[in-house]
Amino acid sequence: MKILVACEKSGRVRDAFTRQGHYAVSCDLLDTDIPGMHYQGDVRDLIFASEANWDMVIAFPPCTHLAVSGARYFAQKMELQQSSIDLFMMIANMDCPEIAIENPVGIMSTKWRKPDQIIQPWQFGHPESKKTCLWLKGLPLLKPTNILPFPECGYWNNQTPSGQNKLPPSPQRAMLRGITYQGIADAMADQWG
Repeated sequence: MKILVACEKSGRVRDAFTRQGHYAVSCDLLDTDIPGMHYQGDVRDLIFASEANWDMVIAFPPCTHLAVSGARYFAQKMELQQSSIDLFMMIANMDCPEIAIENPVGIMSTKWRKPDQIIQPWQFGHPESKKTCLWLKGLPLLKPTNILPFPECGYWNNQTPSGQNKLPPSPQRAMLRGITYQGIADAMADQWG
């Protein structure tokens, strides 16, 4: 299959599909963390290219202006938020048979529709919590591959597990929070590839 992994810097999802024998290309405004098939630039360049004929698109559009974690700033960034909504919907409306869009809990549930699925890293072998929404077209729900017992995740005494969503403020925080957990990347490739 020919797969576009949109808005991915880490290369984890791209490489998981490549290991399965697929032609996978990641795309981001920034260079990739791991050498491989990567287009550094605007994802629209690959979506609207005349030769673009993707079998599957897995997209991780920036969530800075969409996630409920930033709701207190929504009134101050309406134009940026609309731009993020437009990018999200452009991907959702692509002429492609299989599409998955990943984003945290946010406004797209009301601006468009509720996600098809909400997954957690602890369902895929990572002892952390980070609610992750998936909007799917032509793809089945992602099945958990390695559910960790709740005590390993910190789900006792109403404590919230640590993870990417608990990183302290830093210039790299948004980038680090956006990295796909390897167990989730592998599950996508195994189940959707």
